[in-house]
Amino acid sequence: MPADQAITLTTLGRLAVALAIGLMVGLERGWEQRERHTVERIAGLRTFGVIGLLGGVAAHLGGPGGDAIIAAIGFALALVMTAGYWRESAIDRDVSLITAVSALLTYALGALAGRGELLAASSSGVVLAMVLGFRPELHEMVRRIERTELLATFRLLLISVVMLPVLPNRDLGPWHAINLYSLWWMVVLVAGISYVGYFATRLAGPERGLLATGVFGGIASSTAVALAMAHRAVVETGIPQVLAAGATIASAVMGPRMIMIVAAVSPNLALDIAWPLGAATLAALAATAWFAWRAGVERGRVVSQSVTPQNPLDLGMAIRFGFVLAAILIAARVASLYAGRSGLFAVAGLSGLIDVDAISLSVASIFVRGGASRMTAIGAILIAAASNTLLKPTLAIAIGGRAFGVRFLFASLAMMAAGALGLLAVWGGL
Repeated sequence: MPADQAITLTTLGRLAVALAIGLMVGLERGWEQRERHTVERIAGLRTFGVIGLLGGVAAHLGGPGGDAIIAAIGFALALVMTAGYWRESAIDRDVSLITAVSALLTYALGALAGRGELLAASSSGVVLAMVLGFRPELHEMVRRIERTELLATFRLLLISVVMLPVLPNRDLGPWHAINLYSLWWMVVLVAGISYVGYFATRLAGPERGLLATGVFGGIASSTAVALAMAHRAVVETGIPQVLAAGATIASAVMGPRMIMIVAAVSPNLALDIAWPLGAATLAALAATAWFAWRAGVERGRVVSQSVTPQNPLDLGMAIRFGFVLAAILIAARVASLYAGRSGLFAVAGLSGLIDVDAISLSVASIFVRGGASRMTAIGAILIAAASNTLLKPTLAIAIGGRAFGVRFLFASLAMMAAGALGLLAVWGGL
């Protein structure tokens, strides 16, 4: 193919993408304003298509260094859209700037496509069309969100987008046990999982019942769900099977959560612990089905008050978690250096009583840096999981009584037995 012809085809392809972006956004804008008369619209399908193509042509005319031409045409377009907005506002006082701003962004995306950035331009155009199309849902979300949840979102962005990139990514502190970047990344990871669990619980609503509460609450804290079920068992003495099902399915979520957290640091180690934790999860799901069947209820009929976990994104909480995690890292590092496997196992057992996520992340980090062998790391993580699994039914019996607690203990012991079998499969493969 001649060089000139190839250049022409490339240019036509870029202009086609610029036109497609404008038509896509214009389709949404035209549909949104379909009830209005043509003269009452600022821009619709055809206008947005032309605006996108105009951006592509401006980029082509300007060449590699044609920023001035793109800016000049963009300024002229802004004047035209301002005049259109002024005319529409004279007819209807309830007018939004979104169409005018979208037109300018469509022009910019068309220019981006004209410069050859086709993937960035097209994907941005899709996102723009989706943001415009989801207007009712986004407005409803803003109306429903509470101030504490809004602040939690900003705090999550603060600790992830603002703080994380500026931290040094190297080993510091005593025994070189602390990597501030990795430490804070772990905090962000756990906080993000809890954040998702919080909103999932809220969106599920009380009508989903105790089983849904266990699933979504277990994303944030299976221990918190077990305690909540125990408190309910004191008042609602007639449904111990259902309460045990809710607490057990929350424990089932713990295994996949630990695997996902470890996989973020060491995928190979996550594959190793997937066998015992996966087996324990299957046992928990089987016990949940057994409890539900024994209770004689279907999931859709189990209606109760949801247990919404506490919002974990308080900045003070995140900092406290960071200190706890740092202490665990140092203790685990010292134990692995001076006490060998037994010291790390002791730290894992004690830490698991408080939080399995922190010790799992710590052990995975130590393993990646070569501070612990593969089997030592596997054993430490599973010891933490076992201590947490035994703690929950102990608290359940002490708070919620034997009817609920013993059933939950049965499920927890089944999980540990299945986990032991899974561990034997790992040993057999080493």
